[in-house]
Amino acid sequence: MTPTMSSVSDTRLSGRGTAIGLVLIGIASVQLGAGVAKNLFDEISPTGMVWLRLASSSLLLLLIARPRLGGRDRRDWLTVLGFGVSLALMNWAIYQSFSRIPIGIAVTIEFIGPLAVAVLGSRRPRDLAWVGLAAIGVLLLGVERADLDPVGVAFAFVAGASWAGYILLSAHTGRRWEGLDGLAVASVVAVLLLSPALVPIDRDPLVDPRIILLGAAIGLLSSVIPYSCELIALRRLRPALFGVLMSLEPAAAALAGLLVVGEHLSAVQWAAIGFVVAASVGATRAAAPDEAPSPPPVP
Repeated sequence: MTPTMSSVSDTRLSGRGTAIGLVLIGIASVQLGAGVAKNLFDEISPTGMVWLRLASSSLLLLLIARPRLGGRDRRDWLTVLGFGVSLALMNWAIYQSFSRIPIGIAVTIEFIGPLAVAVLGSRRPRDLAWVGLAAIGVLLLGVERADLDPVGVAFAFVAGASWAGYILLSAHTGRRWEGLDGLAVASVVAVLLLSPALVPIDRDPLVDPRIILLGAAIGLLSSVIPYSCELIALRRLRPALFGVLMSLEPAAAALAGLLVVGEHLSAVQWAAIGFVVAASVGATRAAAPDEAPSPPPVP
């Protein structure tokens, strides 16, 4: 190998290493934000917190993107509205789940949604084995169902279904809206949809400067930082490798729950998380490089 070829190879390896690091930073940031949010549920309801998080992140996205609204047709608006609905439901449901069951278990169940999208997109019957592996993981969680609030589990499944919809609508939105425009508009839609849910809850925390600042920090940790990291990383990583890295989400969530919230899981629950992570990695690696879609950032 000539010196020139060697330097090019080293540059590529360095670029890929940086991109992998950015993805890992994004994953850690999302789950750290979830842990900080859960620690505030004694002071503000999950609904109030998710509204504050989305409001702060949407404001920042609007300032960054300054979306162009003129010249849009009906399909553009229907697409971004659907995207906003999935964004609102996904975030609201997972925060309701966080308030009832450990973060790691909630994210593990939620991850079934993107896993289903990956398997269905592979078009190979043998990849159904990965669904079976994930199902074993979920069943293992059910072994200790006495420790899990069934309502919290149900909310996690709702969040997973919404995440699947988010993935599909994210791709459509990205084709019809430039840059961050679609995400910024969808975030505003999500905030507007969740606003009526504030009526029956205590709204005093929403005017507390400390809670507002913490909500803004959670929006930064859970949306802005991971989105930026993953957007940059996807320019240097194959979608399949990116998908494998994102499969670490459930394990990272469990670790954040342990370190930030003090949520201890049993050996069976850790094994269940391991099954779901393995299924996600397998489903992603089984997909051909040209078939594997670029997974969107976790919002």
